[in-house]
Amino acid sequence: MTALHVGLIGYGSIGAALADLIADDPALGDVTLTVLVRRGRETPVSTVHDTSALIAAKPDLVIECAGHGAVAELVPDCLTAGLNTVVASIGALADAGLHERLIAAASAGDTRLILPAGAIGGIDLLSALRPSGIASVIYEGRKPPAAWAGSPAEQACDLTGLQSATVFFEGTAREAALAYPKNANVAATLALAGTGFDATRVQLIADPAASGNTHSYTVSSGGADYRVEIIGKPSPQNPRTSMATVYSLWREVANRAGPVAI
Repeated sequence: MTALHVGLIGYGSIGAALADLIADDPALGDVTLTVLVRRGRETPVSTVHDTSALIAAKPDLVIECAGHGAVAELVPDCLTAGLNTVVASIGALADAGLHERLIAAASAGDTRLILPAGAIGGIDLLSALRPSGIASVIYEGRKPPAAWAGSPAEQACDLTGLQSATVFFEGTAREAALAYPKNANVAATLALAGTGFDATRVQLIADPAASGNTHSYTVSSGGADYRVEIIGKPSPQNPRTSMATVYSLWREVANRAGPVAI
């Protein structure tokens, strides 16, 4: 095992769960954490309060798990400084200007912007199929009504009084990611791996019978046609977040800590 220094941006439900997962996994070997949070906030691990301090700590890998605002405000500096950076809030890249800025920053820093699978599976196959020609990618996000609280879904339907599954949004991945920044990172991931933000179709559903956050999508391409459905277990701290997202970020750490990447 190689000693690894990981910088975390954010210590909310995803960041804290990821930190615990890393600390509790002896198979990862010697992993050191430095967490960037706002001033006045402390964490059980080494804590810094601005991007310059995080860069000065020289982590081998930075993982953003603090939301779209953090992607725009903090990630460009990390990339320009030459730090490989994982972005969990992939929906932020629906902003075409920010997407271009991140690519430019990674190029300037001679480093990589890393986009994990997050709560969805099959991203490796979808990305691999691009040379074959992808005809369509159609995504459906189904969650309990409470998971959509605080989003525009509250204006589209009565979340507290739903008796049956209700489709409250249909549109493109770009529209979904911009309108539902805390819920549609999966749609953005599919868009970036496949046909792009404006060609990927999205349907969002509030379902009182849903036991978890269900992500399903269908792909039609020259190399393969397939369908994926994942019923993610919601985070105890935040029902909008699938625990699969945390495990996906753990995988990025594990693939760098050990002698084998898969």
